[in-house]
Amino acid sequence: MRSEDRTVRNNVRTLMRELGLTTVFGNPGTTEVPFLTDWPDDFRYVLGLQESAVVAMADGFAQARREPVLVNLHSAGGVGHALGAIFTAYRNRTPMIVTAGQQTRTLMFGEPFLGATDAPTFPQPYVKWSYEPARAEDVPAALVRAYQLATTPPYGPVFLSVPADDWDQPGVPVPARPRTPAFAPDPTAVFELVEALRSCQRPAFVVGPAVDHDNVVDEMVELAEKTKAAVLVAPMSPRCSFPEDHPQFAGFLQPEQRSLSAELADHDLVVVWGAPAFTYHVYRGESDVELPEVFLVHDDPEVLARARRGRGVLGSLGHAVRQVNAQVEDVPRPAPKTYERPPKPEPSTPLTAAYVFDRIADALPADAAVVEETPSHRNDLHEFFPIRSTDGGFFTGSSGALGYGICAAVGVAMADPDRRTVAVLGDGSSMYGIQAVWTAVQEQAPVTFVILDNARYAAVAVLGEAAGGDKLPGVELGGIDFTALATSMGCPAKRVETPEDLNAALAEEFAEGKQGPTLLHVKVDPGQRYLY
Repeated sequence: MRSEDRTVRNNVRTLMRELGLTTVFGNPGTTEVPFLTDWPDDFRYVLGLQESAVVAMADGFAQARREPVLVNLHSAGGVGHALGAIFTAYRNRTPMIVTAGQQTRTLMFGEPFLGATDAPTFPQPYVKWSYEPARAEDVPAALVRAYQLATTPPYGPVFLSVPADDWDQPGVPVPARPRTPAFAPDPTAVFELVEALRSCQRPAFVVGPAVDHDNVVDEMVELAEKTKAAVLVAPMSPRCSFPEDHPQFAGFLQPEQRSLSAELADHDLVVVWGAPAFTYHVYRGESDVELPEVFLVHDDPEVLARARRGRGVLGSLGHAVRQVNAQVEDVPRPAPKTYERPPKPEPSTPLTAAYVFDRIADALPADAAVVEETPSHRNDLHEFFPIRSTDGGFFTGSSGALGYGICAAVGVAMADPDRRTVAVLGDGSSMYGIQAVWTAVQEQAPVTFVILDNARYAAVAVLGEAAGGDKLPGVELGGIDFTALATSMGCPAKRVETPEDLNAALAEEFAEGKQGPTLLHVKVDPGQRYLY
């Protein structure tokens, strides 16, 4: 090998090929130039116009592919912009390697411009591992270690800071290593869970995102049917782990302790599959209803340790669901009551969010992916937009950091361009990542952005009023022309105000052969009922 081919840069690029990291999401700065120079023709660089958008797009891409992704950010300022999205990636358990440029080692002692002081501490604690190599020749080995940690359960983002002058230094070849396989639960723990499922009378399953992430939704359906369990969605779950039109689907647990406990009180066994037990958003006092016997199945010991009660079963959901399913026979007991949905909403002007969701659900192609970020319309989404996917068809953020949806939808669409991705978004949350529309145009991502414009931060207003707030400032929006914003970035867009407008727009969006992105600016009634 020629000496010029033995640089840290070339060693890292060889590893990136071997590890399948040739699609890089980034926003460059001068400290990244040495990494990006002479960019290989077989690599793909996806440009985002703001760092939080970059990370969220990569998050959607990785989630949809169930594969790791590499992100390249700019020094401390760029990482700072991206921290909200990194927080979401951590909560989403996304296998992501975040790299950032650092000022040259030769200048660092003097606290130079663009130097990141103590760079590894900046994204903590929302990364699994954070590191700046002590020597230039350690950069390739650090990448391999980062890959291993990001892709070993529990999955999550990792961070590497690389000084700009490291890339041209002589490198040490490092072999790529395959991903470490997920681990199975203890056989005794599985046996105890199986025995509990056989002996109970009214079981409930609470499904979380890991069921879908580990691609065992079909097995979960089979297990639920054999055990006659009622299946509920864990609070704030960012993926669909059970088809919501199934007869045993029982609804959505609210992120509030008293409501959640009351919902589960009629069952004599609760099994939580791949969710961080119960995630709460509001506090209305301790519940006076005691939960039944609980089993918690998860691959993260910290999640199991945080639970206030229940037996933990530590292992990946892929292994756990299949092992339990293989040992449980069909149990002769009554099937649970089917979830009752309200009547279909009537058309009106102004449009209601419920009607918009209902019409999209009816028109949506069977293979479409859905990305959601409509905080103030979540109940309407649950009631009128049943997610039927059994394989990576629904994504939302699990952190509450806004801007995920509009950006992640671009990454989801890029991950599988043979299906249409539909992003249902609030007007407020869209403005946290509107730059992603530009990337969707450049990549010709097959995504339809549906922005429900109620002219306010309704979730803040509603929850604030419910908590006793009055005359809250900073919640009224209005006057944002999303059609003009989209067209200024080259994205076709339409304003939708009537049922006729909506039906015509959806028919066009879901027509066979539809290409590239579109944005629909949908004006909806600003009235809003309580979230939970």
